[in-house]
Amino acid sequence: MVKINGEYLDIAGKTVAEYVHDAGYDTQRIAVERNGKILPRAQFSETVLTENDSVEVVSFVGGG
Repeated sequence: MVKINGEYLDIAGKTVAEYVHDAGYDTQRIAVERNGKILPRAQFSETVLTENDSVEVVSFVGGG
């Protein structure tokens, strides 16, 4: 199981890019932290989620 934003999901083996696409995130408007480290957007497609990973996905919202 992979912990994403506090929820455990059975998605080990997927890449970060696959997860954010499947979850409907706009990759240009998010930041991803994996196991306490910010993951560069360029690494989303090559980073495979593994058992016990902890991921936080933060969406940026415009406004003022």
